[in-house]
Amino acid sequence: RTSSTGQRTMTNRLPLARLTAAACLLQLSSAFQSAGPITASLTHRALDRQPHVVRETVHVAARTALFSADNDDGSSESTSSSPVQEYKNAPTKILSNFMSKPEAEDDAAPTTNPIDSIDFAAPKFNRKVDLDTLAAILDYELYNKEWFVTGNVNPIYFSDEFEFQDPDVKLSGIEDYARGVYKLFDQTCSRAEIISTTVARNEDNTPNTITCTWRLSGRVSIGPGLTIKPYICYTDFTVDEDTGLITMQEDRFDIPQWDILLSALFPFLIGKITSPPAPPVEPRVVEMPRVAAGSASRGTDESNPFGKLLQMFGN
Repeated sequence: RTSSTGQRTMTNRLPLARLTAAACLLQLSSAFQSAGPITASLTHRALDRQPHVVRETVHVAARTALFSADNDDGSSESTSSSPVQEYKNAPTKILSNFMSKPEAEDDAAPTTNPIDSIDFAAPKFNRKVDLDTLAAILDYELYNKEWFVTGNVNPIYFSDEFEFQDPDVKLSGIEDYARGVYKLFDQTCSRAEIISTTVARNEDNTPNTITCTWRLSGRVSIGPGLTIKPYICYTDFTVDEDTGLITMQEDRFDIPQWDILLSALFPFLIGKITSPPAPPVEPRVVEMPRVAAGSASRGTDESNPFGKLLQMFGN
């Protein structure tokens, strides 16, 4: 874009090497698209023969690259400055450097980060409720805040020892998680549409587990940006039996890891070599259980001053 001084500026402050790499990906995508069905067939055979290569090098850029931090000059900071405590594989750690940094419209007035308004020191939810009630509370919160992509978490439900992990990264602390997902996803279009949040009662599930099923879509802020083919995610919350707080969150996906980024890099393969997009989510009417009324805004500065008065006259 063009600045007020007439000089060209980069929307994403990336080193030249990273911009070149992003351009190469786009050129490679065009080459595959123009090559036709023969190349697509060969690609499919390659995936069948060496799926581990794709898993290790493709998916990691789509899901985890944004959990590392960059300096204003585009250089990568040391690992200690990243919220990630552990990368599950070497390619994840390497590809974590491919991170785009949003630029403020005016360098003199940087954009504000909405995560800064969350009170991560807010008192914890101290009403010990059964798992079904807690699942209903989380269903309401997630349905309205979509914090899996917005980072707009309500920290009152999370233990100070909270940990997050998915197939590629592991980190500790709800604040680091919130800042990481806010940074990872394009906030103008990304969605985490909640399908259901229920107590896990299958034989394979661990005790005290609540599972949220949701549809992910939008874009991730890697290089020039990658569009996410909608797919279904399963988030397992482990709840401490004594405190009733969430101690662990683990994400699972309904499609293979290589499918996720291959669909992002080569969208013309969607429904042909890769799986089709997940169907749209039907809207639901989700209500907050009365036992938690008033708790939803405790971790933010968005509380309604008339909320308690309205509750007094509620049924």
